[in-house]
Amino acid sequence: QVQHAESGGGLVQPGGSLTLSCVISGAIDSNPAMAWYRQSPGKQREWVAAVTRTGITDYADSVKGRFTISRDYAKNTVYLQMNSLKPDDTSVYYCNRYYSGGNYSPVDSWGQGTQVTVSS
Repeated sequence: QVQHAESGGGLVQPGGSLTLSCVISGAIDSNPAMAWYRQSPGKQREWVAAVTRTGITDYADSVKGRFTISRDYAKNTVYLQMNSLKPDDTSVYYCNRYYSGGNYSPVDSWGQGTQVTVSS
């Protein structure tokens, strides 16, 4: 069973930066396509960023130019570098594999996620 372990969240002031990590484990294809998602209280979970098997990236408009997704193939780890953080970025962040097809539908059960709080 594929598992995702997210980490790196915390409390940061507006304009600050954080880097999230997601370690992938279990019976998976090598280098799966991976994405980050987030969910705020009372809101639906939303897609944030994605990286393909070959490293091609895509971003939601709300984070484009501020967030960077990357991966370390040797460590089976995906990162989300978040800069210029805003209070609206406050959410629990999750990673997951996604199905190809364009809408980034998640494949696996959700992990625990990591809380990001942007506040002064």
